Amino acid sequence: MSKTRSMMPRLLVASLATISVLTSVAWAQQPPPTRIRGTIEAVDGPVLDIKTREGTDVKVRMTDNVAVFAVVKTELSQIKEGSYIGVSAMAEPDGTQKAFAVHIFPENQRGAAEGFRPWDARPNSTMTNATVAETVKGTDGQNILVKYKDGEKKVVVPPDTPIVTFVASDKSEVKPGVKIIIFGATKKDDGMLEANRVNVGRDGITPPM
Repeated sequence: MSKTRSMMPRLLVASLATISVLTSVAWAQQPPPTRIRGTIEAVDGPVLDIKTREGTDVKVRMTDNVAVFAVVKTELSQIKEGSYIGVSAMAEPDGTQKAFAVHIFPENQRGAAEGFRPWDARPNSTMTNATVAETVKGTDGQNILVKYKDGEKKVVVPPDTPIVTFVASDKSEVKPGVKIIIFGATKKDDGMLEANRVNVGRDGITPPM
């Protein structure tokens, strides 16, 4: 009897270890979020039929509490010291980031996806989400120094660069013909892609990021 009792703690530890491993494996098998750019072809309740920029057809289901944001044009002058921005850019030989699009985050989204990373808007493009530390007019455009928790980047914003911001909206703007970007759709157990945030171009805008 005592031998059986002495084995129980070891069996419990082994069982917990097995559960931990299985949980880790299941978590590792979760597919990464999918970024989608394209045009809404049809809306059927919460389901969007989207023609992607690559020409494929995908269906995305909006969650019940989906957040809808309109992507609207704004001016370079709205980028000021302290602004939290996202810079879609191409790296220059000297390490400077040459922007081809900039989006200004609303204050309540400060810190969203902060940092520097590869981006898929163009081949070899990058994305930097960071706070503007300094902005000075230069010969090739606006020179901006942005800082994030792990570093900083020098950014050149040419005069013709599209500058946009996000404005809180609702499902009334989610309609056929609208250009759209979904930053992170996740694949659910039923195989459907699902999104809890949808960004739509207002007034015919194609989200440039």
